[in-house]
Amino acid sequence: MTTKDDRLEFEAHKREMSLALGKDEASFQQSLNTLIGLDKFDYSYLWSWMGVPIIQLPVDILATQEVIWETKPDVIIETGIARGGSLIFMASILAAMGNDAAKVVGVDIDIRAHNRESIETHPMSSRIKMIQGGSVDDDVIVAVKAEIPPSARVMVVLDSDHSYEHVLAECRAYGPLVTEGCYLVVADTFIGHLTEEQAFTKRSKVWLRGNEPLKAVTDYLAETDRFEVDPVLNGKLVLSSSPGGYCVCRKA
Repeated sequence: MTTKDDRLEFEAHKREMSLALGKDEASFQQSLNTLIGLDKFDYSYLWSWMGVPIIQLPVDILATQEVIWETKPDVIIETGIARGGSLIFMASILAAMGNDAAKVVGVDIDIRAHNRESIETHPMSSRIKMIQGGSVDDDVIVAVKAEIPPSARVMVVLDSDHSYEHVLAECRAYGPLVTEGCYLVVADTFIGHLTEEQAFTKRSKVWLRGNEPLKAVTDYLAETDRFEVDPVLNGKLVLSSSPGGYCVCRKA
């Protein structure tokens, strides 16, 4: 008995449903309400990757994995290291893909000693380069660029200070480093969908609508024609911290 090869049909259905979900405002609002309710349990802090806290929502971990697998970057730059789980996660995906030269470059203004130890003693450490300093400081940008080999495919994840001015400055500084076909990921755009009453307050800093990543990436996309929000990927980003934040580079 011959079984039908339905892989193309399956992928087409995924695309159709992702686009439909992206247009369903009721589902999106339900998702936001769920995340607001989960915040009292510090939900995004409950996860780890290969033994290191990742401080990400599961949906965003899967979405980022899909992007890395499909676009095959040689260098991934992430601003905001925190406890290091995201660096470990992205390095492990690169390792699984078999690109021995691929690496993750992490930038943070304060790499605390215990977090540095967790990263430097991890099996994925050989694929990770850490740079301490302000992500938009001139010397840091120079150091980051020095980690990018000629002709490398580059992906960028912005997940540090979430204020409007800082994220916009990061977009302007790191956006030009992203290569055609790869992604600029701006984290925590969901903040821009919350009212002041809904804002997450269990943080060292509280960001309110208008002073947050969604407005920053929206304004950055209005400045450049190199990027567009991926409608399929972002369509399925419910229960995500970064809806509308996955931007694909369409021009060299």
